[in-house]
Amino acid sequence: MKHSLFISDLHLCPERPQATLLFEDFALRTASQAEALYILGDLFDYWAGDDDLTDPHHARVARTLAGLSQSGTAVFVMHGNRDFLIGEGFARAAHVRPLPDPSLIDLYGTPTLLMHGDTLCTGDATYLSFRAKVREPAWQADFLARPLAARKAEIEQLRRQSESDKQQKSMEEMDVHPGTVAAILRAHHYPRLIHGHTHRPARHRHEIDGHDCERWVLDSWYDHGSYLRCDAAGCKAIQLKY
Repeated sequence: MKHSLFISDLHLCPERPQATLLFEDFALRTASQAEALYILGDLFDYWAGDDDLTDPHHARVARTLAGLSQSGTAVFVMHGNRDFLIGEGFARAAHVRPLPDPSLIDLYGTPTLLMHGDTLCTGDATYLSFRAKVREPAWQADFLARPLAARKAEIEQLRRQSESDKQQKSMEEMDVHPGTVAAILRAHHYPRLIHGHTHRPARHRHEIDGHDCERWVLDSWYDHGSYLRCDAAGCKAIQLKY
């Protein structure tokens, strides 16, 4: 049966080689059998710019995706909060198609809204303010004009600060806001919603204006791998083991 796969929050990096090996095996054995693979953000633990493709690990991941695309699987990549600087250079090297956030697609007859998920966490005003700043073209142009080593050092500093800030926030603050979820479903005429970011995998049902809406939250790849398989009959979450 025709099907598509959805993953997010892999956070691939040289420090977690088992996750990269699992992703390569997933691409070769599982994703290659699908019509499409949708990566809904945070493929990498961070991305300092497309000139970092010289890094052996990053080049390895790009080759894996290029091979998957050449096998006949369409590969779509959405920006996450960690890898929003992925650009045209990576897309060309990896043979992937950029996917706007949000994107509404027809998934085997079911309208399906795809998001990374961070914009649904409207209770975290500090993060959303930071997100708005770093998504501005002027900020990105200035950042990418700096030497690669300087960019990486700044990202590491920002990550340490982010981890420290998280200790002061509640789980509810960092999770999606129910009212924001309802508003986005209403604005897109009550589709199915698939997103990542929160690392809290689950299948939710939302009753919005008399419409029964399904929301799937994708898992992270920190402790194991996971993907969502969707076809005309519906969706199913499947775990992969290291």
